[in-house]
Amino acid sequence: MEKSVDTMEKVVSLCKRRGFVFQGSEIYGGLKGTWDFGPLGVALNNNIKREWWKMFVESREDMYGVDAAILMNAKVWEASGHTGAGFCDPLVEDTETGERFRADHLLKDAGVDAEGMTLEEIDAAIADHRLVSPKGNPLSPARQFNLMFESRIGATSGAEGKVYLRPETAQGMFVNFKNVLDSMSPKIPFGLAQVGKAFRNEIAPREFVFRVREFEQMEIEYFVKEADWETEFDKLRTDIQTWHRHLGLADENIREYEVPKNDLAHYSKRTIDFEYNYPGKGFDELAGFAYRTDHDLKNHMQHSGVSMEYIEPDGTRYIPHVLEPSFGVGRAFMAVLCEAYTEDEMGGEARTYLKLPVHLAPYRVAVSPLLKNKPQLVEKARDVFAMLKKEFGNVAWDDNGNVGKRYRRQDEIGTPHCIVIDFETLGEEKPELADTVTVRDRDTGEQERVAIGELIGYLK
Repeated sequence: MEKSVDTMEKVVSLCKRRGFVFQGSEIYGGLKGTWDFGPLGVALNNNIKREWWKMFVESREDMYGVDAAILMNAKVWEASGHTGAGFCDPLVEDTETGERFRADHLLKDAGVDAEGMTLEEIDAAIADHRLVSPKGNPLSPARQFNLMFESRIGATSGAEGKVYLRPETAQGMFVNFKNVLDSMSPKIPFGLAQVGKAFRNEIAPREFVFRVREFEQMEIEYFVKEADWETEFDKLRTDIQTWHRHLGLADENIREYEVPKNDLAHYSKRTIDFEYNYPGKGFDELAGFAYRTDHDLKNHMQHSGVSMEYIEPDGTRYIPHVLEPSFGVGRAFMAVLCEAYTEDEMGGEARTYLKLPVHLAPYRVAVSPLLKNKPQLVEKARDVFAMLKKEFGNVAWDDNGNVGKRYRRQDEIGTPHCIVIDFETLGEEKPELADTVTVRDRDTGEQERVAIGELIGYLK
């Protein structure tokens, strides 16, 4: 009987075993909060990003792609508020070892919600609950810790040489708003879209790829008239729901959390968090959707002295308001794997397979010769492989082990179909089956003969 994954540990184990995700710098003992994506992880991530770009940019007339630099003038982050207390986490230290921890996480583990607490209130709560470090040592007073990675450019000393690794991709789109207006003359409403890396110096990175110091975002800043924001908000909300279904995520595993007004970010007038029910973890953020008003453009206009106004054909001027759908690539990656992870029994044996949508699977199809020590079979299989590789790109060659083991291996990494070139393909046993191959379906295990000339159409 088929069943879905019940613990996150199974998915994490598969990721490491099959080349989806590796610990960063593993041969040197690793680096906390960093993960490397292996061959299959890169393929799945690229497919997710490619499908997102198709849906939100290429298929629309109102979206424009940008790719802003990771390093930006430090004044950008002053204008956006990232250098202030609003982009800080409360930090405490083990007074004996110097190890650092997030105070709000320690309090949460003790059943205390530290949201909105001042540093003094955090210190009082730690004292009231007699909290100590995981090693049993006293904790230092809490202090604010800025999450941006600070660096320097060139040989310049002092404030002029200070830069930050961007903590989000959004600001790169806001500072390019005027450039796009001047070069593309877009009509309101329109959006800017970007896929790129962001960096946050997490005090205590944890939970595999969920909370890391380097991550990737797929983000849109959609510019609208203030009077139209609710109408456009509902449209984009529906688009986000459609996107999650396109990833193969079941509706019952997605919920929308309306962030209460007292918990909204200072720039937001309304925010919905789209959460996925990760196995053994529960509902956690998958994507965010915020109405940021005109906060960002207005701030950059004030700090830079450059107009961020949109001018209508009749001469009307105004600063557009912004809707921001923000998607974490790593969060989508894990949701897709959790949704696809399946256990069942086939041929009297237990098996694990990934029921990935065809458009997301790292490999579209795998090609094998029945026996790798038979030159005629290998040569014919190579011809089929080359034909499919030219058409689909993501095609695997697999001649390792017997056919049964190949099937199980390809099932576990989510390959939808396996093709085997056998002696019947050569016409040696049954001439009427010459130039046909065995095509096996991942989900059902069923096999059928398909003519080589019809393979591309069959797989499509």
